Amino acid sequence: MLISKELESAINSQIGHELEASHQYIQIAAYFDSLPLKKTAAMFLKQSEEEREHAMKFVKYVMETGGQVAIPAIPAGKVTFASAAEAVQYALDWEWEVTRKINALMDIAKKEKDYLAEEFLGWFVTEQLEEVSHMDGLLRIIKQVGDKNIYMLEAYLSHE
Repeated sequence: MLISKELESAINSQIGHELEASHQYIQIAAYFDSLPLKKTAAMFLKQSEEEREHAMKFVKYVMETGGQVAIPAIPAGKVTFASAAEAVQYALDWEWEVTRKINALMDIAKKEKDYLAEEFLGWFVTEQLEEVSHMDGLLRIIKQVGDKNIYMLEAYLSHE
């Protein structure tokens, strides 16, 4: 087996977090769809798909290294938001949490001198820069346009 029990357990937990993020982004998409901010909703649906793809990368890694996949229960996501800013802040906070969790996985790999895992996790470390930057930028735009002009967000996303 090419994966330790500690890393296997931590990655299985991360699979759950990635799937939870996928579900949460569907909820956020539904919120934006109700406004109706269709392009913003579509962006979050795409984000949901990406999170599922991340989960599947972890699943495949555990299988390829001879580990056992054990997906934890996925909690229900937050359904209601008071504003667009709150919804995106929630997503940004989530991405920061995922970044911490990916860094913790990397810490385990480094501690165990698991170079295969370090190489694999390196992609996620870089991906989190993109994820956090994207949500942070989106939040800054939402705060800039304000609730009264939130439909300007659709125009921005049309040109992105």
